[in-house]
Amino acid sequence: MKTFNRLLRATVFTTLVLVSQASWAAGFMEVLKSASCGCCVSWGKHMREAGFTVTEINVSLADLQAAKIEAGLKPGQTSCHTARIDGYVIEGHVPAGEVLRLLEERPDAIGLTVPDMPYGSPGMGEADDDADPYDVLLVKRDGTTEIYASYR
Repeated sequence: MKTFNRLLRATVFTTLVLVSQASWAAGFMEVLKSASCGCCVSWGKHMREAGFTVTEINVSLADLQAAKIEAGLKPGQTSCHTARIDGYVIEGHVPAGEVLRLLEERPDAIGLTVPDMPYGSPGMGEADDDADPYDVLLVKRDGTTEIYASYR
């Protein structure tokens, strides 16, 4: 019985370490969204499938808008949901790969945005031949943007 208990403890410990490492590798993300937004839920699923730990928080539209302004986002840089991860803001339907790249490169910036809600971006339908072209923008600390990635 002692051997079984030691083996069980070792297995539990190893599992916790591996789960913690996997969660840490992608990161913990808080997503502010409206309760009625289905595409926000779909984007959260996309991020979970990429290994992120996602907490979705339903807020009023006024509070969501205030969070966008507080984050430093300007008109034309916003979308339907606002996420925060490791000191960065992720606005809208940004692909998980670009968030991972941001966290690896660590540029001096506010974060990333996919303005509006382009069809074919994560959470906004299939990325097929009918998908809209879109850019992922890096939002700099002064509020200006530059293209971080393009999807055509």
